[in-house]
Amino acid sequence: MSARTRQSLRFPARQGGRRRRAWPAAAAVVIGVMTLGVLAPPAASDSAAPAAAAARQDAVQRALNTLVRDDGMPAALASVQDRNGRARTYTAGVGDLTTGAKVPRDGQVRIGSNTKTFTAVVVLQLVAERRVSLDAFVDTYLPGLVRGKGIDGGRITVRQLLQHTSGLPDYGMHLDDDEIRNRYFEPRELLDLALEHPATAAPGKKWGYSNTNYVLAGLIVQKVTGRPLAEEMDRRIIKRIGLRHTYFPAPGEMTIRGPHPRGYHRSPADGPLRDFTEMDPSAGWAAGQLISTNSDLNRFFTALLAGRLLPPAQLAEMRTTVPAGTSGLRYGLGLTSRPLSCGGVYWGHGGDIAGYETRGGVTEGGRAANVAVTSIPTDEAAARHVNDAVDRALCG
Repeated sequence: MSARTRQSLRFPARQGGRRRRAWPAAAAVVIGVMTLGVLAPPAASDSAAPAAAAARQDAVQRALNTLVRDDGMPAALASVQDRNGRARTYTAGVGDLTTGAKVPRDGQVRIGSNTKTFTAVVVLQLVAERRVSLDAFVDTYLPGLVRGKGIDGGRITVRQLLQHTSGLPDYGMHLDDDEIRNRYFEPRELLDLALEHPATAAPGKKWGYSNTNYVLAGLIVQKVTGRPLAEEMDRRIIKRIGLRHTYFPAPGEMTIRGPHPRGYHRSPADGPLRDFTEMDPSAGWAAGQLISTNSDLNRFFTALLAGRLLPPAQLAEMRTTVPAGTSGLRYGLGLTSRPLSCGGVYWGHGGDIAGYETRGGVTEGGRAANVAVTSIPTDEAAARHVNDAVDRALCG
């Protein structure tokens, strides 16, 4: 995968006033306590599985073991769900490098830019209710708010926000790790930071990932509904499909509520791992604030692709994609498709935020898988291994 494509699914940051390199030269250092002896065995299944399924499950466990043993991930977690809803969870590594505690099975993690799919679903539900139009300009809902060098909210449509074809600069490139970790941001502050910088392209002319797009989408939701984005997500998605371990952290909430592996971050990329579990996630907001589990993400993407969250017309809009990089990744309205080694594609998103990375989605046949690691990979091989783990889970 190209550096540009990989960065497209992360919440990017800069360090020391300079943009963080997508692929630092230094490889991840394997932590001494992460030996094969601490790799957790696969969970026992509820019923006897066919030989082919057992081989596939072994492949998933091996993929997680590789992420810990070879790529220096403190922990790796996965949940795989077949088309009949039967699920299996996996863990590898340790949940806490200080204490050596086990990885909580299906533990909660920060899911970063997977939040964008939730935001897009709420916007598209409002489209179905005829309260928002995809081809209306941002100024229709937020008059005069979006202005800057080469930037005019009277020329940018809601569709372009959700598709990342607005040309808006990404505010995330201008925040350092300590700001992201410790400071509370109002959404308008994030937007103002972006508008200090020029447009990256004319609206509709080029795909370019920008967290700013989803901050604006979240502000549109709040303007149209008169309610906080977190409440709309909770009412329209989380409670509706029974996501019991997914939530939008409250202002000032820096901890993770349920059982979770601790998240670690390297900054600079060749530096030591630092514990980033406690952080203020407000720099992500509509673009990256949610906390969830692999199994809840499987449930969410399965329900979405099955038409349980959107009418057919809006789901079709969401699945209408444009090329996003050079690895076969395509981007719709808050939803991506990626080729599988066994043929076809899977639909999902993915997300990075300091301390955690998640990847996964659902096949056209209804098989779902999500993988989380407790540190953002710092080299291309490790990043490829995360995607390989998803591919193995979905292909066998």
